[in-house]
Amino acid sequence: MVDVILGLQWGDEGKGKIVDFFAKDYDVIARFQGGPNAGHTLYVNDKKIVLHQIPSGIFHTDKINLIGNGVVLDAVTLKKECESVAAFGVDYKKNLFISERTHLILPTHRALDKASELSKGTEKIGSTLKGIGPAYMDKTGRNGLRVGDLKDKSFTSQYIKLRLKHQRLLDSFNFQEDISAWEEEFFEALEFLKELNIVNGEYFINEKIAEGKRVLAEGAQGSMLDVDFGTFPFVTSSSTITGGVCSGLGIAPQKIKEVIGITKAYCTRVGSGPFPTELFDATGDFLRNTGNEFGSTTGRPRRCGWIDLVALQFACMINGVTQIVMTKADILDGLEELKVCNSYKINGEEISRIPFQMNKMQIDASYQSFKGWKNNITQVKTFENMPAEMNTYINYLNEFLKVPVKYISNGPGRDQLVNV
Repeated sequence: MVDVILGLQWGDEGKGKIVDFFAKDYDVIARFQGGPNAGHTLYVNDKKIVLHQIPSGIFHTDKINLIGNGVVLDAVTLKKECESVAAFGVDYKKNLFISERTHLILPTHRALDKASELSKGTEKIGSTLKGIGPAYMDKTGRNGLRVGDLKDKSFTSQYIKLRLKHQRLLDSFNFQEDISAWEEEFFEALEFLKELNIVNGEYFINEKIAEGKRVLAEGAQGSMLDVDFGTFPFVTSSSTITGGVCSGLGIAPQKIKEVIGITKAYCTRVGSGPFPTELFDATGDFLRNTGNEFGSTTGRPRRCGWIDLVALQFACMINGVTQIVMTKADILDGLEELKVCNSYKINGEEISRIPFQMNKMQIDASYQSFKGWKNNITQVKTFENMPAEMNTYINYLNEFLKVPVKYISNGPGRDQLVNV
């Protein structure tokens, strides 16, 4: 049996903490897509740690953690992360496994990412410059190198061949930066990677399922950044939705049971692209500063706005969401009034569907207003003790989305998660 946890907005929903919370009930936690552009923040023994590649179940030492074939892997980042988790007493060599079909991010992928973004001028998509897009392009172009290729004696010659191809592209961008230091670090990290548990991921995970093990598939980024269904072209390069679990881990659709969708109590976005509910006023500043809305990977300030139920309903539909976890509800504590976007107005017409190419039209969000609760909810342990105003807010969401909010996160701590 496989359950899925994924983000329902533009990423940064707080998936790391939620995966960490649910991990105790599972035997295997598996990342199925994305790369080091995803940052999952956890607090372990009151210390903050951000994971970019390793599944968020790594701090449960009796759990298996698998990096699936749908991920693109930065060996340098992985090496640093392993060293970080080892400082917490985690034996990653025991419970971290990597699919041999996982594609590698090369130094030239990072260079191509940077060169491409610089060439766009004011039309930048907001790439994290981690080499994600070029790595996925090589994957779909059948040119990439995979973790399993490290066992091949011809790996170095394969790398040189691909590097020469990349160099021609870099020359076309007139990219002059010296990446020799990146390459030195990369090959050192590959030696480290060879010592880890490299497995045939699809057989590995299906054998666990056949043994009756419970699997939790962990997504990265958010549904509105999906390469097909997100706000194209301001999207990531992989399938961030439930369908990506099957291709990213090698499991059949009928194995999937629960789909746990994560949304903030408001909305944020990093980088460029449409954001109908974005706030440019004092409330937006309040959400950013109170919520510490700065990218865990890039440090960039996040754009902030009210929760968007049109986008959220769309995300629930394409993912088959069965339950919702709402994070950062405590950030709304200080607001007199809350707003919820329940429709869009485009050219005077009111719609409740995500339109094609949102970036090419003027979208005005329509709102339902609610009274804020103006109480500190960070110490509340049961939903019955939450303010009545929150109950009204949650009931409206449940009715609109037709999917129940089952948990509310009221702080960053592991124990700050209230069952509704």
